[in-house]
Amino acid sequence: MEKKTQKKQPDILLIMTDQMRGDCLGIAGHPDVKTPYLDHLASNGVRFSNAYTACPSCIPARCALHTGLAPEHHGRVGYMDRVPWDYPVTIAGELSKAGYYTQCVGKMHVHPLRNLMGFHNIDLHDGYLHAYRGANVPYAENQRIADDYFYWLKSQIGIDRDVTDEGLECNSFTARPWMYEERLHPTNWVTDRSIDFLRRRDRSKPFFLMASYLRPHPPFDAPRYFFDLYRNQKLTPPVIGGWADEERLQRLGRRTDADTGSVDPELMRQAQIGYYACITHLDNQIGRLVDALKDDSSYENTVILFTSDHGELLGDHHTFRKTRPYQGSIQIPLIIANAPDMVPGTVCDQLAELRDILPTLVELGGGEAPEGIDGLSLLHDCGREYLHGEHSGGDLGNQYIVTKQDKYCWFMESGKEQYFRLDTDPQEKHDAITDPDCQERISCLRQILIRELTGREEGYTDGKQLIAGKEQKSCLSFLPPYERI
Repeated sequence: MEKKTQKKQPDILLIMTDQMRGDCLGIAGHPDVKTPYLDHLASNGVRFSNAYTACPSCIPARCALHTGLAPEHHGRVGYMDRVPWDYPVTIAGELSKAGYYTQCVGKMHVHPLRNLMGFHNIDLHDGYLHAYRGANVPYAENQRIADDYFYWLKSQIGIDRDVTDEGLECNSFTARPWMYEERLHPTNWVTDRSIDFLRRRDRSKPFFLMASYLRPHPPFDAPRYFFDLYRNQKLTPPVIGGWADEERLQRLGRRTDADTGSVDPELMRQAQIGYYACITHLDNQIGRLVDALKDDSSYENTVILFTSDHGELLGDHHTFRKTRPYQGSIQIPLIIANAPDMVPGTVCDQLAELRDILPTLVELGGGEAPEGIDGLSLLHDCGREYLHGEHSGGDLGNQYIVTKQDKYCWFMESGKEQYFRLDTDPQEKHDAITDPDCQERISCLRQILIRELTGREEGYTDGKQLIAGKEQKSCLSFLPPYERI
């Protein structure tokens, strides 16, 4: 196929999802989930098969996207709400400098909630955030007021109504169909508001639109039509490696937000149904948004980048949600369509990370990547040999080094190590940490991690060896302090 060419400064659409696994695309070979519109997008673009997040939870992952920085430089190495965001360089700010009219619709997950982060305007919906819902949260910061979707939903169905009416928790494996009209679902709302932006934008300027969807992050609550697509299917069960922690599953697996998922296989099957239903509903709405670009006559000159902040473990190896260093958690989808000098329908295996999106879109917009960022433009093969990732958090706190072929993991509290040969074992069924023929390679990756951690304030290494049991931090000390309420 011929390369795409652009005759003028392109419009840019960044489609961001929340908690979508990198393998959950039909075009990527997933055996169950259906994504016809994203498959179409990938067939008209380039799909990156080795795309990752370096800190797999919402806040640090999105910080990498917005700033182009690695976790040790943006400072968010775990999950912590209510820490102010104050960065001199942001993706929207750089594109605004390049002459773009910038708009975000949907999830930002920054602090304060209405922080523009360089955008000219934001239609905000962050999903259910516990830290901003309490009775003691100031009026202007309370989600019921500050979040545009929640404010709008109450105008549609009554002031005493809420998404909690479904009886689902935002980190739970439980699932059920959306109980209100489909048009009221937050996925539809993001599409509606994004399409309305196309109507009301300043047409004298190119636009940068970030359509930032909440799903397939729990609650698993797609409209009934999408549940019905999967309800009677025989779904591929979660992958359970020989190293999976059965004891932890038995101990925690009755808690609806357990990091193991449910001990009941039927409840995990229902979680899969709900998760896949959310993805196909999301896919449908992305198709609707792309069709709106065509109706607007802006599609041919719009570069579209699709990705997610992190994945979802979905019961693999008796794990659930994210933060851990396994593929379901850290590998993300990444597609660039309609970009000049990219051959449509190709798959690129270079190592990519969320920090790379800022310089990529700035280059596409005709600007130059700002000095001091860690990201590298995906329009060129940067030759990256490995990625260093991490996430703090008690006994699950981890560091990892991932390459195209393999991955080394180290858990900071216990000192436990794991090693996976991704080239021959992509589902991580076998932990090869004790295999005799892997010891030289494991030592090499361990030394890379030691080098990456040397000089860090947590004291995870003395430069010669890894040191377990050090106090973990969610935010490094150069960030502003947590804002108490």
